[in-house]
Amino acid sequence: MENRLIVTASPHITDKATTRGLMGNVVISLIPCVIASAIIFGWQALVLVAVTTAACVVFEYLYCMVMKKPNPVSDLSAVVTGIILALNLPVSMAKPQVIWIPLVGAFVAIVLVKQLFGGLGSNFANPALVGRIVLFLGFSARMTDWTYPAAAVDALTGATPLGTGNLENLPLMELFLGVHGGVLGETCSLAILIGFAWLVFTKTISCAIPVAYVGTVAVMGLLCGQPVLAQILSGGLLFGAVFMATDYVTSPFTLKGKIAFGLGLGIITCAIRFWGNMAEGVSFAILLMNLFVPYINDLTRQVPLGYVKPPKEGAKK
Repeated sequence: MENRLIVTASPHITDKATTRGLMGNVVISLIPCVIASAIIFGWQALVLVAVTTAACVVFEYLYCMVMKKPNPVSDLSAVVTGIILALNLPVSMAKPQVIWIPLVGAFVAIVLVKQLFGGLGSNFANPALVGRIVLFLGFSARMTDWTYPAAAVDALTGATPLGTGNLENLPLMELFLGVHGGVLGETCSLAILIGFAWLVFTKTISCAIPVAYVGTVAVMGLLCGQPVLAQILSGGLLFGAVFMATDYVTSPFTLKGKIAFGLGLGIITCAIRFWGNMAEGVSFAILLMNLFVPYINDLTRQVPLGYVKPPKEGAKK
């Protein structure tokens, strides 16, 4: 048999993973959160998911058609953005009189954050995350119009858990199952953990960022005298750690970088939660750390095999 030496450009190690396959795994991992939101908040949750997902797909299709660019709708990235955006909204956004507000978020996410920066792989921040922040800043009253499940206990019906200002007396099982007010995706920790297990099992994401993020919040909560489990199960910490902080484009690609990224996320989140004037800090923490990702990648870049550091100028030979 003839031996042939084939010289090609890197990468030299490849696998069968595709963008569509990876995004498909993310969609599957989000299904438990969608189902849980429908059980907790009712069928309006499914309407909201359908509206934002369809809007993201349509906006991407129309933008690429107008700009005469290849249409990437089939890679499912717009579907992922639409589902995550819906899960970052309260179910009250499904009301007919305000259903146009999620469409604004979809436009911001797909056109302004994703496509105007070059499309998938070029965005500086997670599109769904920026869409949520824009809606939160522009429609604060609507974004905090919480709906409380009928099964929620009295301690969880006056405000979202973080908004109560006292997490020590909240029932942990109710926090874990999500029978309280909040945005669709953040309430049920059980559904989030099922999605996380699927993503890790299929090797779609590394567990480094979520573990470093949640671990940092746990340690800082312990040092600051906060109820650790309640801090972890409340707000958007778990949802953000699993589905938004692990975005391929906007998170570091080295293990050391992922750990540093998670540490930074935890510190900023705790700083906002413990000493800021907002109850929640996950969205802003992820956005801020997204901006530092290029620097983290540079500082934690792996040394190529066989690399020899050149001598400094003026050094003796």
